[in-house]
Amino acid sequence: MKSLSIRDIIGPVMIGPSSSHTAGALRIARMCRRLLSAEPVRAVFTLYGSFAHTYQGHGTDRALVAGMLGMEPDDERIRDSFALAEEAGLSFAFIPCDDDSDIGHPNTVDIEVVDASGGVTSMRGESIGGGAAVISRLNGIDVSLTGEYHSIVVKQYDRRGVLAHIATCLNVFDVNIATTRLFRKKKGDIAYTIMQTDDKIPAELAAAVARHADILDVRVVESDRASETGAPVAAECAEAQGFGAGMSVAEAEEMLESLDFANGAELLAYCEAEDLPISDAICRRERCLLAAQGIAVDDTKHYLHRVLDVMRTSATRPLDAPQPSMGGLIGGEAQKLAAIEKTGLANPLLARATTYAMAVLETNASMGCIVAAPTAGSSGVLPAMLLACQDVHGFDDDRLERALANAAAIGYLITRNATVSGAEGGCQAEVGAASAMAASAACELMGGTPRQCFAAASNALTGLMGLVCDPIAGLVEAPCQKRNATGVANAIVAAQIALAGIDNLVDFDQTVEAMRRVGCALPFELRESALGGLAATPAACAFCGKC
Repeated sequence: MKSLSIRDIIGPVMIGPSSSHTAGALRIARMCRRLLSAEPVRAVFTLYGSFAHTYQGHGTDRALVAGMLGMEPDDERIRDSFALAEEAGLSFAFIPCDDDSDIGHPNTVDIEVVDASGGVTSMRGESIGGGAAVISRLNGIDVSLTGEYHSIVVKQYDRRGVLAHIATCLNVFDVNIATTRLFRKKKGDIAYTIMQTDDKIPAELAAAVARHADILDVRVVESDRASETGAPVAAECAEAQGFGAGMSVAEAEEMLESLDFANGAELLAYCEAEDLPISDAICRRERCLLAAQGIAVDDTKHYLHRVLDVMRTSATRPLDAPQPSMGGLIGGEAQKLAAIEKTGLANPLLARATTYAMAVLETNASMGCIVAAPTAGSSGVLPAMLLACQDVHGFDDDRLERALANAAAIGYLITRNATVSGAEGGCQAEVGAASAMAASAACELMGGTPRQCFAAASNALTGLMGLVCDPIAGLVEAPCQKRNATGVANAIVAAQIALAGIDNLVDFDQTVEAMRRVGCALPFELRESALGGLAATPAACAFCGKC
């Protein structure tokens, strides 16, 4: 969890409709492509758990094909990936599997690929929430490859001296090793060494590694972070400016030990001891995290600026140009809400926030570009709160970007100690977490203390605890769109209560743990399977028509 970044919580910037089922699935296939010897010509995707039940409605099928074509998560061509695959000579098939006994995560896919050289590669991937993914099996051997770092993947005979040879090659090319792991079924057999590095791995290094007689194959997987960060800029994170300037990797690693907040109590204690808002504290952690990874330029402010721009576009474009969703369940609702804002029941802040939340989900469901915050299914809550606060109270973009950092801190703690995946914890883990993030961010915007921010986040989680995930027809459309609006309304109430100084008997950390336990207790049918709740009603079943 030390590697969890602001970018992992507020992000990725992606094409909808689901961070775990679209962006995460794409990342799995993209990593698979990087492990091939040549261009893929045929791919078979066997889908398990939630993937098997919702892959068409969530765009998982299009995303897997797009990843196999090498696309990025924010590439607007993802929706057309089937046609592009045909043009590229890539055939594909999907096999939904009902036997989940062999999987460790509900968002799992097995991929078998034949490439242009005739080589066959098989692998298993798991989409673990928020767009993150891990390769857990490669050609029958259990491994762990996340794509978070630059990685060199070496297929070898498990013999003495091979690991030393690989490490020596990296040293000769001045590439710093972040982690090293050897994976094998039994001693002396075929094995995989995966080394994650802080530096980009040149082709010459891979060629040098491959010269050893006991090495069968070498592949390089570049970090996904490179495509998300944007162009490096000289400006440092404004919230952390002057903190840890010029620190070395070793110094950053040491400092990160004290800033790797394991829970809300630790972060709150740090904020109060240093007299800092949550946004500043998490940006200090981010600076240390980046420096510990050998990244000299802290471009967090640049990243948050880009994120805010994408959020604003996703929340406002449907007001002028509504787009029908991929599944046909939603489209045009935000424009209708905007038309009655001044004549409806809600006050200006709530009315505007409701409109924005619904609009972002329209963008998401039409496979437009959104920011997962913390997931795509809950992507409307945080931007709705921030943009509505800006419209009503006049906050500038710099204040909103700081509030985004605050929200990232809350999302980080929930991710670390529970889950933000609907397939693991229900909608309380997605919209509930987003509502907690929005409540805390609004509390800081309005001058609340860190203690009040945590109270607001706890209030928001409490208000939505037990919320099930039941997408009708497996689509991130209904009831997801309206639940995003409910999430931002819940966040406004939660922040208002906290700002009034009303205490909670149960603190933030205990509330997160309670949410985790409730999520574990939810049956599979109520965790993003499209088999329970509203998804199992007669009207929903008639629309779906698959049963």
